[in-house]
Amino acid sequence: MKALKIFIRMVGFLVCGLMASSHTQAQDRPLEFGIVPQQAASKLAEQWVPLLKEVSRRSGVELVFRTEVSIPVFIQHLVKDEYDIAYLNPYNYVVLHTSNGYRAFAKEKDRKLKGIVVVKKDSRYQQLSDLAGKTVVFPAPTSFAASILPQVEFGRQKINIEAQFVLSHDSVYRAVASGLQEAGGGIERTLEAAPAEVRDKLRIISETQSFTPHAFAAHPRVSKERVAKVMAAFASLSDDEIGRKLLEPLAFKGIVPADDHDWNDIRKLDMTLLGHYSHL
Repeated sequence: MKALKIFIRMVGFLVCGLMASSHTQAQDRPLEFGIVPQQAASKLAEQWVPLLKEVSRRSGVELVFRTEVSIPVFIQHLVKDEYDIAYLNPYNYVVLHTSNGYRAFAKEKDRKLKGIVVVKKDSRYQQLSDLAGKTVVFPAPTSFAASILPQVEFGRQKINIEAQFVLSHDSVYRAVASGLQEAGGGIERTLEAAPAEVRDKLRIISETQSFTPHAFAAHPRVSKERVAKVMAAFASLSDDEIGRKLLEPLAFKGIVPADDHDWNDIRKLDMTLLGHYSHL
């Protein structure tokens, strides 16, 4: 009997040790950081990989860059809970917070998100009504500010257009700048970050209402302690020259703490109307 008790106790210690080891490994494993593909994957890698490496160094939490070939594919992976942390548009965040539990912890500093419609600089089009009956290109059906908001505005003004979707914001800007398309939807930040030879050929003819920008959100499986470390590292970037240089390609002034309620302005919108333009 004594030997049996000793055996049971040893097994208990072994199980506890394995559980503790497994928990430690889970806490130490790299986190996959999904970036919404507003631009080509190669461009996003240039912008985000150095920044995430620096955040990893400052936080002690290894972040692994990940993106997809298109926004719809990115959303599919989000819905499947494949990212530990994600940078995603506010409409998708509000939906996925409810359905999958993603919780926002940060947002871009001093930025409100609004959709824009651009035309070629020498275009004859001056306002949305000039585009009646024309084809307007957008990044993706689920792109909140660059696709959904401009379409809602066209609808509000009863202007009929033919919406066409491409892979990214950059695809929109290049198509319009080259004259392949007459107008397209985007957002200020990605237009500012576009190559000068593209950006300088474009002109904004319309802006939508402003909203809270994209969310940095963590999946519930990521501990609050690790999220806090990552948040502190992101917030520190605007405090020194190294960090500011890493933020520059993204056209970010900084990254600041945020909470779920910051996106209540999105929740106040007519989600039925927005859903009409979204395939999420």
